[in-house]
Amino acid sequence: MEHLHLFDGIESHELMPGFHGKFVHTEGMTLVLWEIEAGAKLPEHSHPQEQVTLMLSGAFEMTIDGNTCTCKAGGMLTIPSNAVHSGKALSPVTLFDVFRPGRDDFPGK
Repeated sequence: MEHLHLFDGIESHELMPGFHGKFVHTEGMTLVLWEIEAGAKLPEHSHPQEQVTLMLSGAFEMTIDGNTCTCKAGGMLTIPSNAVHSGKALSPVTLFDVFRPGRDDFPGK
C-alpha cells in the first residue's frame, strides 16, 4: 500500500458536469480533491458515509437537511450519514472531501 499520494500524479475524473475529482482510497476512507466549475450543481442526494468538506478556494452554497449556507475558503462542512444534501458552486471552487467509510462507487476503488 502506498502512503504518499501526490495529487499532481492522479488522473482527474468528471463524475458529473463541472465536478472534476482526484480520488485516493484507504482501507476505511475515500479522499477527494475536487475542482468545480462556477455554476456547477450538485443534485440532491444522500449516502451512508459521513462526509467532511474543507473549502480551499471559492464559494459553494450547500443545503444539508433543508438548511442552506455558503461555505468559503477556510470553512468546513460536516454532513452526517444519510443526510440529504445538494449544492451549487457560486464561483470556481477547490475543495477537499473525506468520506468514512470509503466510497466503493468512486473511481479507483
